[in-house]
Amino acid sequence: MAWKAIDRNTAVVDPEAPPVLSAALRQKIEAFLPRYETKRAALLPALHVVQDELGQLDHQAMKEIAELLEIHPSAVLDTVSFYTHYWTHPRGKKVVMVCRSICCEALGGPTVLDAVKAKLGIDEHQTTPDGEYSLMTEECLALCDYGPCMLINERVHKHVRPEDVARILDDPDNAKLDVPRSEIYDGTGGEGA
Repeated sequence: MAWKAIDRNTAVVDPEAPPVLSAALRQKIEAFLPRYETKRAALLPALHVVQDELGQLDHQAMKEIAELLEIHPSAVLDTVSFYTHYWTHPRGKKVVMVCRSICCEALGGPTVLDAVKAKLGIDEHQTTPDGEYSLMTEECLALCDYGPCMLINERVHKHVRPEDVARILDDPDNAKLDVPRSEIYDGTGGEGA
């Protein structure tokens, strides 16, 4: 395996580049701030809303988040590179997350993962050429009673068998939630949010 060299002499972010965070997105992040003792504590939700809006967290977005939260950009990069849920390259509109916990593994999770890879034609942390799907695995989705399981965005698919994968992935509503998300996440930041 060859290691990728990092050029530390060339700026990653063009100082003349226009902002990537819209005023509405900045306002949504600022709405999180009263909920936390420090601005830094709002980093994870800020990363989630930016990734939801932009589809990825590139260096320009990370720099702007750091400025907004008044933290060093390296703290944002450290966080993004630590968690598997953040993408520094384009991700699909729908992220398929297959559980690989011991429970799901024992119930056939590896064959479900193989079926997803075969159906989509991609491997873990890759995106289909049409930009529709990305694939990842997670150590545990905390749905052990329903294994093998997977998420498509935030929608749970329970007791998935390899023969179910094509039907699930072909369903245009496979990521549609059955219940609304919380006001905290989707709120406008006004009173009661």
